[in-house]
Amino acid sequence: MRVAGQVDPPPTDGPRFRPRLTLQTLGRGEGLLGMRPSGPFGPRGTAVTVAFVDWVYTLPSGAVVEVPAPTSVLNSRAPARMSTTDTEGRAVTLRRDARAEADAMDQVWGLGLHPLDASTLQWRDRAYVSPGAALWSLEQEVRFADLWADALPGLRASGWRIVVRPGFAHESARVQAWRLVLDPVSGEVLGKEVAGPMSPRPAAVGSLRQPKREGSFMLSLGVEIEGETWDLAPLLWDLLRRDRRWLDARQIAAIPDEAVITLRAPGGRRVDAPAAPLKAIVGTMVDLLTGPEAPSGPLRLSAWDTRRLDALRASLLDTQVERAGEHGRWALTGDVGLRDLAARLTHTTEPAAVADPPGLAVTLRDYQRRGVAWLQYLREQHLAGILADDMGLGKTAQALAHLLIERQAGRLAGAPALVVMPTSLVFNWQAEAKRMAPDLRVLTLHGPDRAERLADIATHDVVLTTYPLVWRDIDALEAVPFHVLILDEAQTVKNPAGRAAHALRRLRANHRLCLTGTPLENHLGELWAQFDFLMPGFLGDQRSFTRRWRKPIEENGETLRAELLRRRVRPFILRRRKDDVLAELPPKTEVIERVELQGRQRALYESVRVASDELVRRVLVRSGFGGGLISILDALLKLRQVCNDPRLLQGRRIAQDIESAKRERLRDLLSSLVAEGRRVLVFSQFTAMLSLVQGDLDELGLPWLALTGDTPPARRGAVVRAFQAGECPLLMLSLKAGGVGLNLTAADAVVHIDPWWNPAVERQATDRAHRIGQDKPVFVFKLIAAGSIEERILDLQARKAALADGVLGEDEGLAMKFSPADLDALLAPLASP
Repeated sequence: MRVAGQVDPPPTDGPRFRPRLTLQTLGRGEGLLGMRPSGPFGPRGTAVTVAFVDWVYTLPSGAVVEVPAPTSVLNSRAPARMSTTDTEGRAVTLRRDARAEADAMDQVWGLGLHPLDASTLQWRDRAYVSPGAALWSLEQEVRFADLWADALPGLRASGWRIVVRPGFAHESARVQAWRLVLDPVSGEVLGKEVAGPMSPRPAAVGSLRQPKREGSFMLSLGVEIEGETWDLAPLLWDLLRRDRRWLDARQIAAIPDEAVITLRAPGGRRVDAPAAPLKAIVGTMVDLLTGPEAPSGPLRLSAWDTRRLDALRASLLDTQVERAGEHGRWALTGDVGLRDLAARLTHTTEPAAVADPPGLAVTLRDYQRRGVAWLQYLREQHLAGILADDMGLGKTAQALAHLLIERQAGRLAGAPALVVMPTSLVFNWQAEAKRMAPDLRVLTLHGPDRAERLADIATHDVVLTTYPLVWRDIDALEAVPFHVLILDEAQTVKNPAGRAAHALRRLRANHRLCLTGTPLENHLGELWAQFDFLMPGFLGDQRSFTRRWRKPIEENGETLRAELLRRRVRPFILRRRKDDVLAELPPKTEVIERVELQGRQRALYESVRVASDELVRRVLVRSGFGGGLISILDALLKLRQVCNDPRLLQGRRIAQDIESAKRERLRDLLSSLVAEGRRVLVFSQFTAMLSLVQGDLDELGLPWLALTGDTPPARRGAVVRAFQAGECPLLMLSLKAGGVGLNLTAADAVVHIDPWWNPAVERQATDRAHRIGQDKPVFVFKLIAAGSIEERILDLQARKAALADGVLGEDEGLAMKFSPADLDALLAPLASP
């Protein structure tokens, strides 16, 4: 017996028929301004819920055909056969079921739905739905809540498909379960189709699958309510926007797991959710959930985000039992795809330390053996990474041991290792390779005759070149398949738009590594540049990284996001501190010496400060902070030059007998240190200042050596050897040329004439002496002009250093040189003596 209103079962030899009802609330997000009165409908505001009714036929071949339901009783009889196209665009002949369509049509009328003339909808610019669309609606908007709660459960039980598009405003229930919904093929959201009984019972959780596309996939974050899935991203976006606690890691931790959080759903509805799962989701996805506008569709994730999804699943499942209660059980299940990569990234057991390879002429320390094992692990798993040990812990030794293992395994045969470094380190790499791993065949591509040696690359194990030369030789280097590509002092190419950075990305290598004691010097963009070289796409493109990570962390101080970024990069960075692994290293004592500016030098500083302050204010009004940055930096540079010696100012006529408090102090300090038998490294950012000090040393009869950017590369090795051999007690170095990569353990005193914005750069320079091989206590002297911009640079360093601590785990860098808010302090008058 046939029951009225029930859809007939499909014939076994023909197409299967199933009606579908799709609900959507149109609003401002779609550009809707309102609706004019028409027929049974009165005027409405900016929220209008509409229904789409269509007949879905599945042919025996598996093809699917969708036919819009008629909106008029006239000429509504279905033809027996019709030529049409399926959802894939292929031509098909459809045999329609007129009786089943008629019965389904009766049910539509029974719901109280009426055809809605699409032309009555008023749009801001372009219509979201076409004027000829077949729309249905209820006479009053509020009746959709009753339709949802009372009529649709029975309609679905009779065989209808019920689909809810994101933003439908008439679902209101407590959360029963949450799930991630992802189309496994296209990556798009298919819609929120009811998959189970429309009741308060928790529904089964769907699975997350990897779409068949490379580079990225789409993810819809959903909350399941009575068998339906809401798009959770806009709800969480609203929560983060109105409650700033959710952007601070400490404040989130203070929210009780059992607390009930009210989420605002589209259309003004409310959803009560327990805090624990929200804390897990926000803590894992905060960068994707924030932005100037609410997410309007699926979130785009890169393939590297697989590990993040695994972490989310684990955090939700860890306390799943505790979360069950009146709000239901939370769960995440399913296949996240990219299993091989996920298995590699979730490797938590530290690789066992390897034995020193045969032929290594030095004995590695235990932490160095673990570092070599980590490098080997990355190579085995086809991953890249950053060896970011403190300066002086032997990164070069670990890299050479790694390369020696690769040679002995035959992996460098025909595909050597390429090491790219600053020009000042070529001699150091040549000497260290000869001393530590004499079996390695090393080829140096440096000097005007290097083109003659390019043909010998394949017959060597290790090839050395420099950043300034790699882009000049890129055509030849690009043609060579390298086994390993290593960047030493990788922060040198922190500008991804530079010629060297572009050239490095063109090189072919199976394995990529960065060596640097300061992976983050001034801002997070430098960290992005290194990862973009190592694993393109891991941190997204530069623009999205700035929006998702850099600005919220650097400018807004979002500690939760900093912690999330730290967890994201931590598996690929090995970082050890000297205090933790070198207990036997002699102590280092830092002394900050403040010198008072006097007389004409003090008056000149105040004169330059007033002029700089006026200039900066005009630039800020005219060009803003970003547009006037060059002028601002130039103004601050002049103040720093006056602090050192007024003669450094360009374009000013300065009396030669004007005071220089720092030079006066240096004459006494360096004389005393040499008289005590110490060997001293003297650093400055200004080579002109070093020249002035060298003149003072000549007057005092104190011998000195110099290493700056003007020192010819062929001469640098001789300068280092002479100082290490004790031939001269004083070595003058520019911070840029001598602050990295050199082993100067003959020195037991370091003098910094002027401070730099980034304390990590100063530490790198100091660590030329305080490193493995040093057997004497090291004294570090920093000269600061009291009450001046230099004093405030120290304060700025302390405030900004927290950035790297949050991302890398310790204080090794700055957020940025300064912000507009820092200018007032930097340009403040001299403090009274």
